[in-house]
Amino acid sequence: MSAKILVVDDEPLYARLVGESLKVAGYQVIRVYSGAEAVEKVAQENPDLVVLDVMMPDMDGFTVCKRIREFSNTPIIMLTGKTEEKARVTGLDMGADDYITKPFSGEEFLARVRAVLRRFSVQSQPPTPTVFTHGDLRINFSRAEVYVGDKMVFLSATEYRLLLQFAHNLGRLLTSEELLTNVWGDEFKDDREILWVSISRLRQKLEKDPRRPVHIVTRSGEGYIMPAVVPPAS
Repeated sequence: MSAKILVVDDEPLYARLVGESLKVAGYQVIRVYSGAEAVEKVAQENPDLVVLDVMMPDMDGFTVCKRIREFSNTPIIMLTGKTEEKARVTGLDMGADDYITKPFSGEEFLARVRAVLRRFSVQSQPPTPTVFTHGDLRINFSRAEVYVGDKMVFLSATEYRLLLQFAHNLGRLLTSEELLTNVWGDEFKDDREILWVSISRLRQKLEKDPRRPVHIVTRSGEGYIMPAVVPPAS
């Protein structure tokens, strides 16, 4: 079955153009025209991908992204006419998985859609039913659930894939290039900013003290590591 994609844009013409482009490429498309509708549709329909415009009057795309991330790890591509670096960082910080600046070509747009869906298709396959623990961190691979202590933590699809890189390479130093390639793809191997933002978000969610991390540790000038031995709680 083809992927189901939710298109969110308050401009009906633009939403129709994006939706038709996706339909021609073989995807199922749901269109909504407000942020509130978008949050409701994600909860109801559980789409495979959300294409989300930033500039909307009732609830901007950043707020919509943040609201979705409170209950879903559905991948999100944000669309905006803004070119400022701050807007891009804000989108990533809210939990977006990719960011496209208008105007863009149809070929580029569909290529980014395919890339995001390809990155997260692995999660639709039932993983080995085991549980990984690292101090107070617990990952249930069979359910793609993450806990800190007894509290479930909601991660975006990108954050979850990034965390798996560390869990599957416990005690091994991972370079920035390796993480970017494995999680985002070859075309992102030099995009350190997206990695910094994602690791910062993970630490905020997983670490008791993000300034003194024990699960994802920086090795200055080398990369990142999840230590094989967790330091005792102070």
